[in-house]
Amino acid sequence: MEFLFDHFGPLYGYLIAVFSIFLRYVLFAGSTFLMFYWVRKKNWQAFKIQRKFPKRKNIFNEIQHSFFTAFIFALMGVGIYFCRKAGWTRVYTDLQQYSYAYLILSFVFLMLIHDTYFYWLHRLMHQKRFFALIHRVHHQSHNPTPWTSLSFHPLEAILEVAIVPIAAFIIPFHPITLLLFATWSLIWNIIGHLGFEMFPTGFVHHPIFKWFNTSTHHNMHHSKANCNYGLYFNIWDSIMNTNHKAYRTTFDQITQKKKAI
Repeated sequence: MEFLFDHFGPLYGYLIAVFSIFLRYVLFAGSTFLMFYWVRKKNWQAFKIQRKFPKRKNIFNEIQHSFFTAFIFALMGVGIYFCRKAGWTRVYTDLQQYSYAYLILSFVFLMLIHDTYFYWLHRLMHQKRFFALIHRVHHQSHNPTPWTSLSFHPLEAILEVAIVPIAAFIIPFHPITLLLFATWSLIWNIIGHLGFEMFPTGFVHHPIFKWFNTSTHHNMHHSKANCNYGLYFNIWDSIMNTNHKAYRTTFDQITQKKKAI
């Protein structure tokens, strides 16, 4: 971000950041969609969580909303940059200031913070007074695809990433950590909206892996709505008993079909 503003100025730097975020989305979501919905569509049919495939107009609608999400995400990055320049954040650029172990720990900590924040925000957005205003756009995708991963109403896009600049005011983060987190978040969103279950049989029953969410988990949230609110981890859904009762059974049914191939 600093390189962009120093060499191109605030406006062009911002627009380049928007383009970079949207391009990353297109590359990650597009390549995944191409592989699962075109190249290997017939071979991986048994992996499909919902038997139907989404309509083309729905996909175009998701890409359109994601384009505007890129503007908002870039604006958040610009905000962090200028706040750091003003000395208001704890973002540091000297890798020697903290250990490499802290670099990893800060990334893990940011994931846990965001996962907790997302769970409770997500439940709030499913309240009637907020759903129509904020969250309905994302739930227009009843049968999600990788393109759904950034398809948000502008207000939801702001809320989705608001915790990151807030955390940057309190906790020391290196830009590498923030970049890794942004990439991880996009990849996990694509996995959640994939529409195919690629995790192996027994994954949801494993003593460690069961705490990670699966494609089936979030797909059921889109098809059934009031359940499965978690993002990366299954911690809060387990604590608050908001996993769909048929979640693990549904996962087992899909993966058993895979096993039979």
